[in-house]
Amino acid sequence: MQPFKTQFTLSRDYLAECFDQSQPHGKGAKPNYLFPVLLLAAGSATLMFTEQPKVPGYLLVALGILELLHIRFRRAWWLARQMMSKSANSEVTLTVDEGGITTESDYTKATLSWSDIERVIETELGLILVSKTGGQQYLSKSLFTDELVREIVARGQ
Repeated sequence: MQPFKTQFTLSRDYLAECFDQSQPHGKGAKPNYLFPVLLLAAGSATLMFTEQPKVPGYLLVALGILELLHIRFRRAWWLARQMMSKSANSEVTLTVDEGGITTESDYTKATLSWSDIERVIETELGLILVSKTGGQQYLSKSLFTDELVREIVARGQ
């Protein structure tokens, strides 16, 4: 494999692409509405059917509403947290060689060796590298040539 090196910026657009393409393949792909519904039901039942102080019931209802808001706005909340980090809008150097894939910025340096990659998920706009430890790293296809994309996918088989 020919060594390949490029640079990109961790911009809001790149991070939005990262979230959108990774979301269907992540651990929380389908939101769990059961938990907030149970909180709302328990809070409502506590308020209506017990003579207890009203604070626990209101607290459970508030937590249920907060959890529903968390589900509804998880993309915006994730993007806001990423944009507040010190890595936001920084230049990242990406190197692909015989050793694996290395990403390096002013704040971090991470190497994912080929032997540590369990599989590669090809999405419409990028590649999700799944490590044997369960971690995922997203890389946009726009960073690579078509030939290199095919080679990375083949190594992940």
